[in-house]
Amino acid sequence: MEAAFSHIGDNVDTLDISDNIRIPMSEIQMTAVRSQGAGGQNVNKVASAIHLRFDTQLSSALPERVKSRLLQLSDHRVTDDGIIVIKSQAHRSQERNRQAALCRLTELIRSSLREPKRRIRTKPSKRSRQKRLDAKSHRGNLKKSRKSPGDD
Repeated sequence: MEAAFSHIGDNVDTLDISDNIRIPMSEIQMTAVRSQGAGGQNVNKVASAIHLRFDTQLSSALPERVKSRLLQLSDHRVTDDGIIVIKSQAHRSQERNRQAALCRLTELIRSSLREPKRRIRTKPSKRSRQKRLDAKSHRGNLKKSRKSPGDD
């Protein structure tokens, strides 16, 4: 999935998350680092991997409800302080890794835009309770039948 950008000339100035949420690129910090793994001679010379850092708490573009949902996520990319850290090193070029990191940031924030469904608590039916008790007694009888007669 490609990230949607607002272009002014050749400069990318905002990252479009939804119709009403646009993150200024000045709030997103990206640094180029050397990639890990195999890559031949090029891997030791070129910093093609991208580390993306985005502080959700300092962002003026995100609504408070989205910030709180991002903090509640059990995602290793979101720190306790609300900083999103994404490392992209799948591609050989720095630009493609930059695009991939921005796409992953967009998807992460979009996932926190959706209101989670509220769970409706239900009671187990009589039949399901009876089945559970029958299974327990059946299992107990099976274990009793394995005992040798002198174990009493």
